[in-house]
Amino acid sequence: MKIFVTGASGWIGAAVLPDLLNAGHEVVGLARSEASAQRLEAAGAIAQDGDLDDPDGLAKAAADSDGVIHLAFQHELAFGGNFAAAAAADRRAVEAMGAALAGSDRPFVLASGMLGLTVGRVATENDGLVPGAEVRTHPAGRRAATALLALSLAGTGVRSSVLRFPPTVHGDGDQGFMATLVGIARERGVAAYMGDGANRWPAVHRTDAARLARLAVEAAPAGSVLHAVADEGVDFRQIAEAMGSHLGIPTASVAPDDAVEHFAHLGHFVGMDSPATAGVTRELLAWVPTGPSLLDDLGQDHYYAR
Repeated sequence: MKIFVTGASGWIGAAVLPDLLNAGHEVVGLARSEASAQRLEAAGAIAQDGDLDDPDGLAKAAADSDGVIHLAFQHELAFGGNFAAAAAADRRAVEAMGAALAGSDRPFVLASGMLGLTVGRVATENDGLVPGAEVRTHPAGRRAATALLALSLAGTGVRSSVLRFPPTVHGDGDQGFMATLVGIARERGVAAYMGDGANRWPAVHRTDAARLARLAVEAAPAGSVLHAVADEGVDFRQIAEAMGSHLGIPTASVAPDDAVEHFAHLGHFVGMDSPATAGVTRELLAWVPTGPSLLDDLGQDHYYAR
């Protein structure tokens, strides 16, 4: 298959690319810059110049492909305080690529998130399928609405699926939540957690996430929701203890009112209890995670190299 991948040079995309190539697929990767194009070509992909603000270009690339894996999102814009604009650009991209694939029965895999999908119970692939009032106002809700749009493409002759990633896709080279928390712990001299630290985070190793993305574009049924979850829920206190042990610093609780002051922008997330399962996904696609667990990975030196 000729697979068009947006976000192909990103953290997850850069692992999806070799997985696809090793399985015999041809990969066309969206490149926002010359440096990204060079990285993609060096990895064996074809670079397609463009970005998410060019829906016509995205539609053409999708039409010229045998399937799409849409991993890109304007995270810089979102974390810069304009999540609504980033979500709107993502929706336009999905609309354009979905229209280009309509009636073809070709696959379209949309990357989405699961943090906050449920509160206090384990989320399944069946959660989040009914839009609530928060979809119109909450940032995460806007992205969830785009996921529902992607699923609706199944009714237009697209083999669409939504692949939800946990907040922690970990591994050597990770610059996301875990790496940021390590930096905060080193700077503060304490590895902290909020409250009693019993809130749970799901996680998956990067290589397992990449393999699932390939399986999704190859075989996920139209309208399916997939969870890239290996660790269903790791207690946040255990995460802090693993970091503290490796850094040689104490662990301590931070009161909820002090979370933003201690963790900066992550203070809005570290107290969330958001476990999730991938039972349906594993059975549907015979996906078996083989990478190290989050706690095993946090025991490796790569998370602590300055």
